[in-house]
This record gives sequence, structure tokens and C-alpha cells, in this order.
Amino acid sequence: MKRVTIFLLLLLAAAGPLGAQLRQPLDRWQLQEPPPAGRTHQVTVPATVAGALVDDGTYRDPFFGMNLRTLPGMSYGIGRNFVHTAMDSASPFARPWWYRTTFRLPESFRGRHVQLHLDGVNYRANIFLNGRRIADSAQIAGAYRRHELDITAAVDRSGENRLEVQVYAQTPKDLGLNWVDWNPSPPDMMMGLWHDAYLTATGPVAVRFPYVSSSVDSATLRRAELTVGTLLRNYGDRPVTGTLRGRIGDIQFARPITLAPRDSADVRFTPDSFPQLRIRDPRLWWPAELGEPALHTLALEFEADGEVSDRQNMRFGIREITAEFTPTGAKLFRVNGRRILVRGGGWTPDLFLRPQPERQLAQLEYALDLHLNTIRLEGKLEDDRFWERTDSLGILVMAGWCCCSIWEEWRNWGPEQYAVAAASQLDQVRRLRGHPGALMWLNGSDNPPPADVEKMYNDILVQQHWPNPYLSSASTKRAQLTGPSGVKMTGPYDWVPPSYWLQDSTHGGAWSFNTETSPGAAVPPLESMQKMLPASSLWPLDSVWAYHGAGGQFNQTSRFNVALAARYGEPTDARDYTFKAQLMTYEGQRAMFEAYRRNQYRTTGIIQWMFNNAWPSIFWHLFDWYLRPAGGYFGSKLANEPVHVMYSYDDASIAIVNGRRAPLRDVRLRARVLAADLTERFARDTVLDLPADSTLRLFAIPPLDGLGGTYFLDLRLTGRGDSASSRNFYWLSTSPDRLNMDSTTWYVTPVRSYADYKALRRLPAATLRATVRFADRADEGEARITLENTGKALAFFTELSLRAGGDDVLPITWTDNYVSLLPGETRHLVARYRQRDLRGAVPELVLRGWNVAPQVLRRAP
Repeated sequence: MKRVTIFLLLLLAAAGPLGAQLRQPLDRWQLQEPPPAGRTHQVTVPATVAGALVDDGTYRDPFFGMNLRTLPGMSYGIGRNFVHTAMDSASPFARPWWYRTTFRLPESFRGRHVQLHLDGVNYRANIFLNGRRIADSAQIAGAYRRHELDITAAVDRSGENRLEVQVYAQTPKDLGLNWVDWNPSPPDMMMGLWHDAYLTATGPVAVRFPYVSSSVDSATLRRAELTVGTLLRNYGDRPVTGTLRGRIGDIQFARPITLAPRDSADVRFTPDSFPQLRIRDPRLWWPAELGEPALHTLALEFEADGEVSDRQNMRFGIREITAEFTPTGAKLFRVNGRRILVRGGGWTPDLFLRPQPERQLAQLEYALDLHLNTIRLEGKLEDDRFWERTDSLGILVMAGWCCCSIWEEWRNWGPEQYAVAAASQLDQVRRLRGHPGALMWLNGSDNPPPADVEKMYNDILVQQHWPNPYLSSASTKRAQLTGPSGVKMTGPYDWVPPSYWLQDSTHGGAWSFNTETSPGAAVPPLESMQKMLPASSLWPLDSVWAYHGAGGQFNQTSRFNVALAARYGEPTDARDYTFKAQLMTYEGQRAMFEAYRRNQYRTTGIIQWMFNNAWPSIFWHLFDWYLRPAGGYFGSKLANEPVHVMYSYDDASIAIVNGRRAPLRDVRLRARVLAADLTERFARDTVLDLPADSTLRLFAIPPLDGLGGTYFLDLRLTGRGDSASSRNFYWLSTSPDRLNMDSTTWYVTPVRSYADYKALRRLPAATLRATVRFADRADEGEARITLENTGKALAFFTELSLRAGGDDVLPITWTDNYVSLLPGETRHLVARYRQRDLRGAVPELVLRGWNVAPQVLRRAP
């Protein structure tokens, strides 16, 4: 789907959550520093304290070089998890900061109850309205709480109101936010108002947390049963009798309700009592590439004494998600009865939790372009816009709590931690249960909770009618209460060779459901490194590079670097190093996803750790902070294409994966082995049928003499139309990587000896003819590129980029990139981008390859 199409599809979601009819945002605030400075800053909420100071220029770009370390309060050790360290008493963030705003009630609020909503406060706060404290820091505690305060008695209905929020940062004993080892933590520990603040107005009864759950006839997909639920809350001092009415398209339903003063009630409409909620031929919601993510609108309103007290609208999908254990103990998920191989990545927001809606959308579009179907949220459960967009785009979401902090240090919990954990679970389950993209809930990440905590969590899930599967944790550890999880978290997290994923059968290899794993370092291209590091640090690698790694064991790229030098030759400079790094990440990411796809449904899921980064990083991502897709991105995209032909590193067999839900007939496979000089040493053609949702293991490449070290495997799959087309080009070695399986740790399997690809350095120069044609379509631009290898040498690993005004045009999607062309071969590629990202400059295509001289093709003015 083109970017402009997606953008138009999401205009409604981008405008904010559908909710109460009467709503007034509170987004303009003043932020006051603690004494002695006491300075004030103009901020737009949501905004953490440090994020606001970065945005207004108080702190110089913290993402460049070591600038982050210059921020006040950055006293904790490099590579350490700040969440375990108490703030230095001299840090300005060790004292409370004040958020202040003023507002007047609109005319539409007259005569109604008024509520103040704070959807995310990290971590504690005292709240004052017109000088009166309306909530204290014992009540307002917990980063994942969603606070709603009745301010009817305290608000000035005719004049200006002054709202003040005194915010305190989290401490090591608080159930707050945590960056684990993903990246450094900002010095304020993300203190502040990190989600929306707003007012709502209702009659005596408010309608809250509506949802629709579905039961789908998976055998025929022709029938579905809907259950509609919501919470009603009486804010008044008198009993109220009224009618709750609902509408879904032409379907209407209603029931009388009586609420006692200050009482609330969960109300449900079930198909047993309201048979009109049994639907024939429903438009179902499907994940991306399985069908349309169809959305419907539920409208609810409560009427009393002839007036509408409150109304809520929400978008929902008709779908049912179930999970089961396979015979080998893996957890297999189904959507509407159809099994899915979960393929996704671990998501992170911005380091300072800044909303950045356009950036968020661009990254979700990348997920679709990568043919991924799932995003995992480990804590930091993202804003409502994110969830509305994943619903609209057909992206599934794994959500749950974070590891490596008090969240999983249950032995240190006291009454407050139990209370905040329960309230956080309740608030988030109520918020997320109606989203069709919600795949599962994880009560823990690296560890399952003890029995009492898991029971507390599960009771909330059941009481709140959570409609989807929920797991004790994302790890393979057996829970005291519920037993095996059916998933694993067994690494690796650092560099392993491509052969690892099909050879390993005990740790992170292609079996079961791996909830987080990765081939480790993901060094961006030089153009990104130049934005990230000062010129003096670009080469050789130094401590500034390491600072932009991950934490703990992962703040160095040493394993990656040793392997790169052994396999491809010692890098000579930053350009050479970063380009060879794209080779490493391309083959590594491709092999990981291919292994899990070949072994489906012995494997049931794979989550790349990570999908994106919170700041410019050289570790764990599929595209870098600047939204530049590179080697790992395009290796992953190729491996996840719906119909895919691949090589098996474990037994040299050729496999074809058909991810379509329909069979493919008369598909032709051609496999060729080429020596380094491109002489053909093996060829085989096969015509076959591909069953729907299947993997076929075909013939193996036999042992071949005289390949001379490095050689190539060219795989082509052709059929009726582009949907049956796949091509894959491998560089292989007669001296393959050899693993030391006996020395495997939780994060890596060492290598005994490395594959030798140094013969690639002797490839003769290739001649590549390139043409580009630019087309403008409303807000979207398109570049159509033709590449033709006119020489006699392989044009190996050719990178294309689009530039305007001296900088890359980003974000951007390519049909393919980092491509290799055999002599006489022609490729047609397409790049799509937003016109405004040209910044009024003339675009130009930049082309360079392993053995291809750089070229620049400019658009005619």
C-alpha cells in the first residue's frame, strides 16, 4: 500500500482517540525548575521534563556524540541500568518539578460534571486546582496509571482556572519506566506528564472503557457473535435510572440501568440476551497480508431524564484470537481460526518519550514494508494514536510489563507495589481490551510472576473480560501458577553466523516461539554515523562508538568486528567498515527470519530484538534512528516476503515458503551454483505446485568440487504474476562458519572458525547502467529505477539511496535494495517517499556497490 494511501486511511486516527463527545485538551503548560534556578519553560504535553528541555534548546542535541553525558544528573555509570541507581541528590531531577496551566470551561460544559484526565504521570504527583489540593502523591503514583479525577466541586465555571501538577521522579523501588540495556537512560528517569492531559464533561453518569469482543465461526467465517461492554460511573449524589443504548451500523440494542450514588457498574450486552448481536457474513478484521483489517464503529450513549448524560464512540474489529500448544510445546496463535507465524520486532518510543506522530507512522509503515505482522511492547505501552494506527494497518501487538527492575523483583514488593501493580494492570487492560490488534498480554517479560502476583494479574484479566490469550511471561520459565508459557527467550542477542538459526536446537534456533532474539550489532551506513558521531571519532572505532551501543555486555561490537574482519577482511576506514557491516547484517537478518519461516509451524513466532531504536544506536534495529533502511532491513524484507525461495544452511536444501492462503500452481524454480568467476557448477529446474500456507523442502545442493572458496547460489522462482515471484542471491564459502555449541551462553554462541569471503575483494569491477524516472503523485513522490549489468562481472551488493539538498530523503521505501546483478541482468526498482521530504530540492539517485563505482543521477530541473 502506498504511503499516501495509508496516510489518508489514518487521518481519523491521527486526530486523536475517539471518546467522550465533550473533551477539552490541556496541552499548553509551563514547566518550572526547582530552586534555586526556578526558571520556567513553555511545553506541550505530553512531555517529560528532560524531553521538554531538549525540545526548547536548553540542552544541546543529546543524540550527537557524548552530548547526553553533559546533561545534569548523568552521573550513573556508562552501560549501567539507571533504574537500579538512586538519583544523585545534586541532580535537579531529584527534586520535584511543577507543570502549570490555566483553562476556562467551554460553554458546552455548563451544568455538567467535569473530570480531569491524566493518562500518564511518571511517577508521583500532587495536583492542585485553584490553590486547592485535589489529589496527593499517594493517590497519583504509578507510571502506567490512567487517572480520572472528578473536579466538579473545585472548578471555576465562569472564570480562569489554575491547574498545577507537582511531579516527582521514580526511585528504584517504584513501578515506573525502564530502558533496561536498550540504550542510556535520560537523567530525569522520564519524569513528567508522558501521556495526554485533558478535561471531559458528562451528565451524572459517565460512559467509560467501551469494548467489543467477538466469537467467529472459524469453520465458515460466515457468522460472528459480538459482546459489547462498558463501565458506567455515577458521579452524582443521587441514584440515577436511565437507558444505555448502543448502535453498530444498523444494529441497535438498549437496556435500562439504575446506579446508586457514586456507584459504578460493568454492563454487557451478550448475544444470548440480544440476538441481533449475532451477525451473518461479517466483515472480519485480519492482520496485514492475510486480509483486510476491517473496522466498525460502536456508538454508546447513556440517557437519563430525557437527556444524554454521556456518549462514547470507538472503532473495533470483528476477529477472534486464540492460542494452543503444538505437540512440541510451542504456543501457536490463530486469528479467526487461521494459524499465523508471528513475525515482528521489539518496539521502542523516543528516548525522551516525545510523541512524534509522523515518525511513529513512518515506523509502522516500515513494519508493513518488511512484511512483519507484529510489534512487541515491553512496557512503555505507547499512546492511543499508536493503538489506533496498528488497528487500522492490521498490525498485531504483544503488550506487557518490562523486565530488569522492581517490576520483576517481587521479593522486594510491599503493599504499595502490589496496589500500584494491580491498578496499573486494571487501567491498561481496560484501555487495550477493545483493540483488534491486541494479540496477547504478558504478565512478565524475562520471568513469570510468583503465584500470588500472577493470580492477581489473571483475576483482573478475567474480571475485565480480556478477550485474547495471556501468558505468564515472554520466557520459557515455568510459572508456579499456570505452568509452561509455550514461548522462549533464549537469545542470542549478539552476533552469530547465518548458519546458527537452523543448526541450534536447544537455545535461540528456529524452534518454538522466540519472543526476543537478534544477530546483535546493526551498524548503520556511514551517512548515519556522520550524523551520530563527531568526525574525529568516525575512525578508528572509539569509546564514542561504544556509547552508542547497548548496555551491559552489548556496549561493544567486538564479536561483530572480529567476525567481519575474519570473513570479509580488515576494514580500511569508516566507509569500508560500515559497508561491510551491511553485508553482515543483511545475511544475518535474512538467515534468522528464513530459518523460522522454513520451520513453520514447528516454530510459531519470532520477534527481532529490536525493531527500532530510542536514539542513534549501532545495536539491535532493522533501520536506524534516522529512518534509514540498510542491510539488515532489506535482508529481513526479502526473507519475509509472502512467497519466498531460500537456501538452508543446515543441510544445503532449497525450500519454498508460501505464506499465501491460496495454493500456487505451475511455479518454476531455477537454482544455479556459480563459482567466483561465474562459471556454472550446478543447475536445476523444477516446476511444482505450492499448497496454501506451506513450506516445501526440495532438493539439496550436492557437494561440488572446484568451487575455490567463495561461490554464489542464485535462486529464481517464477509463476503466474508477481505474487509467485521470488529471487534470492547467496554468497557462500567452502569453509563455512563453525559454531562452538558447547560454549553457548544466554546471549551468544561462540564461533570456532569463520567462513572465508575475502575472495569477494578480488571481484573485477562491474559495469552498471542506471536510469531513473521521477513521478509526482499528490503528496507522494516515486522514483523508478532501471539497473542493467552491461559488463561481464557480477555487480555485487549494490546500494541505492535518494538524496535532496545534500541529505538522504527519509523515510523511504524501496521494492528492493543492496541488490546483486549477474552479467546481462536487468532489475527494475521503485522508491517511494513524501514530497515534502525533498525540502524543495531536486532529488538525485546515488548508487554504489561492492565492486560498482559510485554514480549520481540527477533529476532534470
